[in-house]
Amino acid sequence: MTTTATERPRLTVLRAARLFDGTTEKLTANPTVLIESGRIVAVGTEIATPDGATVRDLGDTTLLPGLVDTHVHLAFDSSDDPVGRLAGRDDAAAFVAMATAARNAVRGGVTTVRDLGDRGYLSLGLRDAGAYDRTLPTIVAAGPPITTPGGHCHSLGGQASGVEGVRAAVRAHAESGVDVIKIMASGGNLTPGSLPELPQFGPAELRAAVEEAHRLGLPVTAHAHGTQAIIDAVEAGVDGMEHVSFFTADGVDPAPDDLLRIIAERGIAIGLTLGFVPIPGAVPPPPIAKRLPGLMANAGRLYASGATVVAGTDAGIGPVKPPDVLRWGVGHLVQIGMSPFEALSASTARAATVCGLGDRKGRLAAGYDADILAVDGNPLVDPAALHQLRAVYVRGESMV
Repeated sequence: MTTTATERPRLTVLRAARLFDGTTEKLTANPTVLIESGRIVAVGTEIATPDGATVRDLGDTTLLPGLVDTHVHLAFDSSDDPVGRLAGRDDAAAFVAMATAARNAVRGGVTTVRDLGDRGYLSLGLRDAGAYDRTLPTIVAAGPPITTPGGHCHSLGGQASGVEGVRAAVRAHAESGVDVIKIMASGGNLTPGSLPELPQFGPAELRAAVEEAHRLGLPVTAHAHGTQAIIDAVEAGVDGMEHVSFFTADGVDPAPDDLLRIIAERGIAIGLTLGFVPIPGAVPPPPIAKRLPGLMANAGRLYASGATVVAGTDAGIGPVKPPDVLRWGVGHLVQIGMSPFEALSASTARAATVCGLGDRKGRLAAGYDADILAVDGNPLVDPAALHQLRAVYVRGESMV
């Protein structure tokens, strides 16, 4: 008779000086985290070390959950011309570039991303590769955003028009295996000829997208800059919105109080696309620069209204938006009125919930994926501690 030995699951023990669990404002002193097969088994201060476990003492660091970016574009390369650079790559080259961007996100502490616009559903292939390649973050994928013919980001595909055309586009996305539907309710700044202050789809088309997506078990998030597009998206019943800028042709509308109340009451998740790397000499384009005071004021009012707010950085769309830009986005959430604790929670536990992964991402707790950062300092006092990365674990594997 032949017997087969069963390999014992790998056990890892992490120790540090402090721990932020993603939801509790008070840090845990001298924590121990026990990891088995990529999952957290236990977190506490009096956990015995199992025989044969690998122990890593990370010293005077703070452990916290891996960051979760709810809005990235892995297909865009953070260059001065991300759309043109993507157009110059075939799918094979684009996939390689996307994998590089994804790994750069991980090295900067972003262990989960929601890709809200690719070309040819390439992010789905990268998402699936992550099941066996732990150098990649966990990816929630939207595929090509649904847009109007010639509309914002039309070069990515996903063009549709009319109620039935939008329903068909949602079905096609679902059949391709997306995790979320992204629809361009307004124009945007990245596409010549597209005006961000104007709606692209009418209310009936947006309602059709939401109805069809919900029938198929998929959430919907809407790119919405202009005030009317925001109103239409809310009335259509979207689950989330990106930007929410209240753009006019030459400025920014003050966010209407009644609309803010409805957004908060309905729990519509707001990705403010905050976060940029301060590059010497890099300044916002004039149309954005003149709107910044109004944009930040509206962002603060959205947060103060009780809305579900996350950074959702739009990583990839320019040099100030590299794949790991969320580390800076946490500090920008503080600038709109959040405490450092709230900003960190918004970038971990709350962001994971927005991505539909709140049961396994964004927290350091038993049963959650072992996506763990170790940083010098205390990010609950100074979010800039996120730039002092000492270790990154992706589903239990050490990356840094």
